[in-house]
Amino acid sequence: MRGRRYCGTVTLAERGERVLLAGWVNHRRDHGGLTFIDLRDHTGVVQLVFNPAKFPAAQEIAERSRLEWVLRVEGVVEPRPEGSANPNLPTGEVEVAVEECEVLAQAEAMPIGTADEAEADERIRLQYRYLDLRRPRMQRNLRARHRFIKSLRDEADRLDFTEIETPTMIPSTPEGARDFVVPSRMWPGHVWALPQSPQLYKQLSMVAGFDRYFQIARCWRDEDLRSDRQFEFTQLDLEMSFVDEEEIYEVLEKMISIAWEAAFAQAVPIPWPRIPFREAMARFGSDKPDTRFGHELGDVSEIFRKSTFRVFAGALEAGGTVRALRVREEPTSPGGTWRGSGCRWPAPTAPRGLPTCGVERDSTRARSPSSSLRTNWPL
Repeated sequence: MRGRRYCGTVTLAERGERVLLAGWVNHRRDHGGLTFIDLRDHTGVVQLVFNPAKFPAAQEIAERSRLEWVLRVEGVVEPRPEGSANPNLPTGEVEVAVEECEVLAQAEAMPIGTADEAEADERIRLQYRYLDLRRPRMQRNLRARHRFIKSLRDEADRLDFTEIETPTMIPSTPEGARDFVVPSRMWPGHVWALPQSPQLYKQLSMVAGFDRYFQIARCWRDEDLRSDRQFEFTQLDLEMSFVDEEEIYEVLEKMISIAWEAAFAQAVPIPWPRIPFREAMARFGSDKPDTRFGHELGDVSEIFRKSTFRVFAGALEAGGTVRALRVREEPTSPGGTWRGSGCRWPAPTAPRGLPTCGVERDSTRARSPSSSLRTNWPL
């Protein structure tokens, strides 16, 4: 559609200009004989105003239009009346007085809403995935992924990497999980395997002397689903020749930092902070901590040195330590409550097997799992 303007880009700079727009009906309302429609495309929304006294044919279409109908309109950009501007929208200072309107596609009643705040069961969202993908959040996610991958490729090229696409159907090779297999029509009883990683072929490329290889690789693993695992995923796969550990850190930090800023407009300083394994386990209890969490583990071994609680006593006698996660805030989840003068962990979020210790509000005295011990707690 030649000459089309994007809905989210119309501003006061185009005041008095005639524009051609196309998009989906995001919202429709009638006020005092005028019909208003918020027209949406991938860049945002712009307000259309239909005046039946001036353009009755366009008004007739506006009255029939329903949510998610697709319209093509032509009109003049005008400033909104005083007091009706919307500061929350890039187009909030203008509206388009429609002179011509054409229905490009009609839509039945929507089974799910397309706004971010619209609630819908996940099964329904997947059934009507094309509607779910119209949500602004989903659009932002996919466009952020595009910018991230594009930046990875651009930076890899600047660092003299060669992108090599490896085969998808390969002979089965031993890896960390089970293969997905594809039966062969030409060789009955034989199968191809979908790659868990491009391991063999990237090694072949390195032995062939390509020096720096990379690929945005699609991988498949037939394993149990987890919060951070699924059957099919994409990974940045790369190899380098004649490098040491520091060079690998330098390349990856640069590539990821640049891609992250391109995708999310957030700068990531280089070099990245590094935490030794023992320190990470001592402070966070994990070798891959999310340091934004803020709640670090504290060593409370001395407090419980004389405790009769067998779990703690046994750990200390064996040369171990007792560490605690200190939560200063009052619980805010539905299951969190204050009982008496002590704090109790919110029941729905308490990890299984994790002892809790109540802290009295009016003192620095703590009540341990063993009721016979009362001691000072460093607040």
